[in-house]
Order: sequence, then structure tokens, then C-alpha cells
Amino acid sequence: MDSPADNPVDRTASDHPVEGRDRDDEGRARNARPRDGLGRPLPYGADGVARQPEGVVRAPEETVAEAQRLLDDGKPFHAHEVFEDAWKSGPEEERELWRGMAQLAVGLTHSARGNVTGGARLLRRGAGAVTGWAASAGRERPYAMDLGAVARWARELAGEVEGGAAVNAAARAPRLRG
Repeated sequence: MDSPADNPVDRTASDHPVEGRDRDDEGRARNARPRDGLGRPLPYGADGVARQPEGVVRAPEETVAEAQRLLDDGKPFHAHEVFEDAWKSGPEEERELWRGMAQLAVGLTHSARGNVTGGARLLRRGAGAVTGWAASAGRERPYAMDLGAVARWARELAGEVEGGAAVNAAARAPRLRG
């Protein structure tokens, strides 16, 4: 007889999902593996960091405060999810701002994971997005964020990452409000 490890249908939630795919309450495919603080999947059954709830509609000030808390805690992957919620639920004229902020958080995530190319690229792309948005919207400090300082932080970190610097996400978290 085959062991449960040989038959994906018989696997338990502690090692693999039943029937081969994790599903959310609506039946959509959604990976339920625990994650570490940088969003990397851990083995089923491992202790991970609590996931950031998705689809939360927050006031912009709450978005900035929650993202800063997560960045300070060394969880830029989770901060990106907060910015992504703002990007998806906010007004159309602010979507580029929040998308750029999400890119910056993902750039820090990749940099902390050691992905030099992806980290630097996303940091620069996010910096360009937020400065481009600020110029077109005429708003350098939306919700008290200092977009110029954030963009400088991102470009500086991108250069350091490309130069081979190891990145501690909490120690290198940007100050969103200067």
C-alpha cells in the first residue's frame, strides 16, 4: 500500500493540502503554507508569521501608519500587502502612488532575501513611480509622507544592494513620514 506521502489526495494539512491545492473560503487557489517575515513560504506545519489580511479598506493615514509599523518590524512583504490594498481600493487618481509604494516594499523584500537584481530594479521602479506621481499630482507630501526622501532612500539602497551589501529589512526600513 502507498504511504500518504505517495498519494497527494491523502496528505494532511500539516504536510500538504488535500487534493493538491490550497483553497480559500470561496474556493480560489490560495497557498496556505506559513510564511516567514519576508514572505518566504515555510514547510506546512511550521510556525510562521501571521499573514496580513487582504482586501482591508483603510483610510490613507491608517495605510501609512500600518505599513510603517510593518516596515519597522522587518516585514516589508506584509507592508506591500497593505499598500496593495490601498492601490486596489483607493481613488483612481492615487493608484500610481500606492502601486509605487508597494513596489518599494517589495524591492526591500527582495533585497533582504538577497535578490540583488530584482530588489534594485523594484526599488528604482517604485522610486520613479512615487516621484512621477508627486510631479503629476502636485503633491510632494501626501498623507505626510515625504516622497522625495522615500525615493532617495530607495535609490541609495538599490545602489548598495547592487554593490553586494546585505540588507536587514528592519534596520533599512524607510521613514515614510521623514
